[in-house]
Amino acid sequence: MTTTRAIDRESGTPDEEGPLKRAIGPKLLILFVIGDILGTGIYATTGKVAGKVGGALWLPFVIGFVVALLTAASYVELVGKYPKAAGAALYTQKAFKVPFLTFIIAFMVMCSGLSSASAAARAFSGDYFLEFTDAIPPTLIAILFILVLAALNLRGVSESVKTNVVLTLVELTGLAIILAIGAWAVLSGDGEPARLTEFEASGTGYALITSVLGATALGFFAFVGFEDSVNMAEETKDPVRAFPRAIFLGVAVTGTIYVLVALVSSLLVDHRTLEKSSGPLLEVVKAGGLDFPPQLFALIALFAVTNSALINIMMASRLCYGMANERILPAVMGRVLPRRCTPVVGIVFVSALAIGLVTTGEIEGLGDTTAFLLLCVFAVVNIAVLVLRRDPVAHRHFRTPTALPVLGAITALVLASPLADRDAEVYIRAGVLLAIGIGLWALNRTVMKARGENTV
Repeated sequence: MTTTRAIDRESGTPDEEGPLKRAIGPKLLILFVIGDILGTGIYATTGKVAGKVGGALWLPFVIGFVVALLTAASYVELVGKYPKAAGAALYTQKAFKVPFLTFIIAFMVMCSGLSSASAAARAFSGDYFLEFTDAIPPTLIAILFILVLAALNLRGVSESVKTNVVLTLVELTGLAIILAIGAWAVLSGDGEPARLTEFEASGTGYALITSVLGATALGFFAFVGFEDSVNMAEETKDPVRAFPRAIFLGVAVTGTIYVLVALVSSLLVDHRTLEKSSGPLLEVVKAGGLDFPPQLFALIALFAVTNSALINIMMASRLCYGMANERILPAVMGRVLPRRCTPVVGIVFVSALAIGLVTTGEIEGLGDTTAFLLLCVFAVVNIAVLVLRRDPVAHRHFRTPTALPVLGAITALVLASPLADRDAEVYIRAGVLLAIGIGLWALNRTVMKARGENTV
């Protein structure tokens, strides 16, 4: 996490030198954005989205695509205007200058990473893993999965953008297989096109709207990730020019793939079958006319969800470490291992929260929690764009049409509201996570005041 001192600095110009090496070119940035978005969402929650909306599985992904583009436009303007790391926390602080609100946004982003990693753990322990063995209880597998990720983080996981490119290509391969199966089915006359217009909700009106909104809110989980890319601004060559193309193209490519995968899934598999599966794309492979080994696809899917979970656990632990260093959370959470130089307390803390999440939630609830937290963050970011129009900068940058952040804020708030027909457990889970964060923040302030130190 970029520190509060960094957040409070003047943004400077894109040419301003910093401590980080600008090593990411335009092409690598595009692949990084695509890789950040791809992963657990489409591999794990497609079936749960189908359960909410029915055979018209493609519609929530189309709407989610549009909502993602609206918010992406706001991120593009802000990262061009302030080409620094820290993302939503930076924009919130600059727009509203309320440290507690900035902390809440940063903590919500951290918690979204944890709920996303937990959803990935549940996906890993589900039908994809069952292709190999059913001898271990799924909850135990999910817990062990989190512990292995924690151990990797403690040891020190060296991630680079070039490695991310390789991982992205593997994840894309799995989705390309699904699209190839769909193309073969269409050419062979297989599948049931009539399913593509079937809705789960009976009748029309309010029930239909809430079911579509609920499916869209859950499906939006598949689109999250592009907002993380703005944290690479200080390591990107000419970020003001590179980010608009990278983010818009990244969202467009993944959105198109998602809609096509949703069409193929509904075409080949009944939505009730998809809903029951924790590995819905595996059902598509088995139903397709191509003789593709299910175990090989399951391995690709396990790789995809593992990569997503590892990145999210790393992100959450580093955010925790950064907030501790800035005296926003207790200082003990900023401790590192002497030899490995990894944030040991932060890793233990976020891993404990993740284990709590996987033992109390399933893929649908955890994915919906991730989407809910980020939709709240996106609403604030869209409003911040409008507020920060009063803060001109010296260099030229992308400026989104005013209507887009307005629509982005409205759609994010609607999808985060009870209109989206999500279970109460999602709000309870998000509330408990925030209560833990606020409790730590209050404890830290109390200790600092007792010591006569300045609080942030």
